[in-house]
Amino acid sequence: MKIAIIGGTGDQGLGLALRFVKAGEDIIIGSRDAKKAENAVDMVKEMLEDGEVSNIHGSTNVDAAKEGDIILLTVPLQAQIVTLRSIKEYIGDKIVIDATVPLDGCLGGRPTRYVDVWQGSAAERTAELLENTDAKVVSAFNNISAASLLNIKDDVDCDCLVSSDDEKARKEVMALAEKIPNVRSLDCGPLENARIVEKITPLLINLNIRNKIKLAGLRITGL
Repeated sequence: MKIAIIGGTGDQGLGLALRFVKAGEDIIIGSRDAKKAENAVDMVKEMLEDGEVSNIHGSTNVDAAKEGDIILLTVPLQAQIVTLRSIKEYIGDKIVIDATVPLDGCLGGRPTRYVDVWQGSAAERTAELLENTDAKVVSAFNNISAASLLNIKDDVDCDCLVSSDDEKARKEVMALAEKIPNVRSLDCGPLENARIVEKITPLLINLNIRNKIKLAGLRITGL
């Protein structure tokens, strides 16, 4: 199974690539610029201190979408729609994991402020754009900080909240998330619950800023 990380050269995409490569998954880092994707691959190998890693390569977003079995979207809000449109015809019936969070910081405002989107959530925005396809949209990885993912020497101390209208796809993504050491997946039900989950991220960012840290995460107790 190949995971295509679309827009994978940013911190979130790079961190997820790092963790999944270490877990033994086959990863394709996608970018609008193939050279930038290749540079990101080199960064992953450098952080893993293993230049011989073979289960990762870089390509354009389009080629990554063609080749990948699972699509993982890790772009900022302002790039979400244009990026999806560029790869839509290659998605077919694949699982599309959307990690987008509508933050005002993506639009030049405050990173601690959530931006309401017409569809209710960024994940539902993706589902609307892909509604004439057989794609199965899943919301996940929104609340796991890039800093935690990139801090490869330590496990990630955070739950992964997963929602989707497709139960099978939801379970697959939950299993994938738990390949990251110490991450526990939680079934959050239908995709509309992404409206709640996405709003947690600006709160975590605010906690990071107020406490001068970078690794704030979320644990749900009692389950």
